[in-house]
Amino acid sequence: MAQSADIGIETIEVTATRRAGSLQEAPLNITALTSDTLAEQNIADLDDVARWVPGLTITDQGGRNDSPIIVRGLNTNSSGPSSDGGTVSTYVGEIPLFINMRLNDIDRVEVLIGPQGTLYGAGTLGGAIRYLPKKVELDVTSGEVYGDVSSMNESDSIGAEAGFVFNTPLIDDVLGVRMSLNKLHDPGFVDYNYLVREGGVSIADPDWQDASDVDSNLRSKKDANGEDTLSGKIALRWTPTEDIDATLTYFYQKQEVEGRSIVHYNALAESNGLSEVIGKYESAYRYVEPREKEDDLLSLELTVDLGFAELVSATGKSSFEALGQRDQTDLLIRLAYSYEEFPAFSSFTREIDNRDVFTQELRLVSKGDSALTWIVGGFYNKIESDGESREFTPKYDEFAVNVWETGGNLRPDSLEYISVDETTTTEKALYGEVSYAVTEQLDITLGARFYQYDLETASDVDFPLLYTSILTEDDGDFRQSNEIILDLLENSADDSGSLFKFNASYQFSRDVMGYVTVSEGFRIGGANGIGACDPDASEDVQQVCALPNERIYDADTTTNYELGFKSTWLKNKLHFNAALFNVDWDDAQVSGSTENGQQPILVNAGKANSKGAEVMARAIFSDELSAYATYAFTKAELTEDVTDLFEDSDAFDGDRLPGTPEHQFSLGLKYSTEVMGGKLLDVIYGITAQSDVYSTIGLHESGEALAGYALSNVSASLSDEDWSVTLYIDNLFDKYAYSSVRTDLGDIGQAVSPDINSNRVDIMRNYGHFLERPRTIGLKFNYQFGM
Repeated sequence: MAQSADIGIETIEVTATRRAGSLQEAPLNITALTSDTLAEQNIADLDDVARWVPGLTITDQGGRNDSPIIVRGLNTNSSGPSSDGGTVSTYVGEIPLFINMRLNDIDRVEVLIGPQGTLYGAGTLGGAIRYLPKKVELDVTSGEVYGDVSSMNESDSIGAEAGFVFNTPLIDDVLGVRMSLNKLHDPGFVDYNYLVREGGVSIADPDWQDASDVDSNLRSKKDANGEDTLSGKIALRWTPTEDIDATLTYFYQKQEVEGRSIVHYNALAESNGLSEVIGKYESAYRYVEPREKEDDLLSLELTVDLGFAELVSATGKSSFEALGQRDQTDLLIRLAYSYEEFPAFSSFTREIDNRDVFTQELRLVSKGDSALTWIVGGFYNKIESDGESREFTPKYDEFAVNVWETGGNLRPDSLEYISVDETTTTEKALYGEVSYAVTEQLDITLGARFYQYDLETASDVDFPLLYTSILTEDDGDFRQSNEIILDLLENSADDSGSLFKFNASYQFSRDVMGYVTVSEGFRIGGANGIGACDPDASEDVQQVCALPNERIYDADTTTNYELGFKSTWLKNKLHFNAALFNVDWDDAQVSGSTENGQQPILVNAGKANSKGAEVMARAIFSDELSAYATYAFTKAELTEDVTDLFEDSDAFDGDRLPGTPEHQFSLGLKYSTEVMGGKLLDVIYGITAQSDVYSTIGLHESGEALAGYALSNVSASLSDEDWSVTLYIDNLFDKYAYSSVRTDLGDIGQAVSPDINSNRVDIMRNYGHFLERPRTIGLKFNYQFGM
């Protein structure tokens, strides 16, 4: 945010080009949010960041799943949980790490808009986001203590956050340590009021007009989408000489999330009796949906001044673990395998996900005042991941054996389905950029990256209950009560290629610079993690599996053409930057589903294009009043027909891509004045707005257009040199707005032709909407000290 001062707007230093320089001098489309801006607009995580970055869209889906990150509309995935397409890479310092981390002790967040394949590699199909932590200071002992207490509409309890930061030299100017700890309690605001009391015994759909019948079968859990997050960091910095600077950092974050921020108000079929009684902030899921996630990162960043160049080494080792449960009832009903004939039918899934990543990057960055400058580097990244999903149908074995009289065995563990997958992805790359100052005004940069990746995957699925309780000895696959048979089928893929970049910037005057960029990005292919179908299975046997063409998907690429300028006016009282862009997308990875079992997968299909404009302005109107504003227009659509993309329809040239509004706008105003004998009073108002968003490509597959909305925030902060107290209100007007949708209208019998309605829409509850958070009023304090 702009700062009121006689010298004009503050200079923001960025390192996105791998060289330090000011934001206004960097010849690319980059937005940097400083620690002051993060505090002023109450920006706590990546979901909040997106509202203030033109061209960036992050759909807040609560803490249970990572929210999808979309740049310039480059997205084909339908809305809903786990819909992130991986078109943007996130970095913590120099290390690639995808995490929606709490923005504590962060110096700034840099967002690079547009493909960044040459310097940043895989996953930067649309851009890159960098969290830059505050550095360890070697000459001062300082600390910070802060807290936040808040009350949110629709929540029955108080929210709270507290933490501290401490920095001290261990050896003056040579060795120092910086540590931070943060604890967040988000109370939640969505009530799960229709949970089964006992799976396989309780009736999930009782007589909704009979209170005693409802009470005997169902229970409630208030504020069931809350979150508790603990995050901490310790960094040790060592500068044994003027030429060596090394920082060893350990970061840890643990999230315990209770459930999804999905409500089913106006999201049930008219024939569903629950539709008449469900409230605006209620979920209709039959089981609680907790998920526990742990992230940690150990990194070593080393900088050595070699005289002619700076050597940078970045080494990172990170791990991710998650354990979750979710309601799976509707998927099994949707498959139409007659599960719903069991009166007390309900199902839940338990999932385990693990990921270990090792990253090593080395680069040389030239120094000196020569007209020719260069960067050369090498990159290695290895990701090892595995996952397991177990689907349970309580008491269904008893129904099959005793009522259907299948002749099978009982299955005491109720395990209906199990899926196991293991994947190892290795990426290697060499990259470089050369810049030449042709004249004092004209600079030209050429960049290239040469990459190779290898993928190895193994997966399988099993249907224990089917082979235990449904089939008999006469079917040939009959099993004992606790048998599980998995035979992981291995698959591999590899690819190599090159990416290029051209950038030219021209300094029209001291305060006006124009640039043109042609850049490429790519996203590696992968495995869908679903077991192979049994080619010998009969057509009437249940299978949840992948056909050969559904198991692996290939890399896709983007080429970005951009024309922009950055300008400073009125003696540095006004910054006005703008860019026009056109992005071509080839072999787009598109979300689809398996033919057998409707499991979500990625496939390569067709081409797409995104074009538009992005504007950012900062201004100081007076010593008291300053402003920050952004606007983005994005038109993203397919550019060729894609046949058989959906289960029952094609997609066509000109179909709009999902997940991104065509128009985004933000405005922040800050009024500062002195009160109470020299205390500083800051009054800040912010509004972020967007137009409608499509939930699916071209609204096929029974998609819908989610209405646009605007959110307002306001705060008043009183501060002195070492303390501040802030009263804030987020979502000032308590806007009830949908941020995303799960599944489609077919689940409630409103399919758009030629799409097909789901089975038993009268009891389906899969379709629902993610909600923006209700109005929240809070009080924050901050105290800083030095020694």
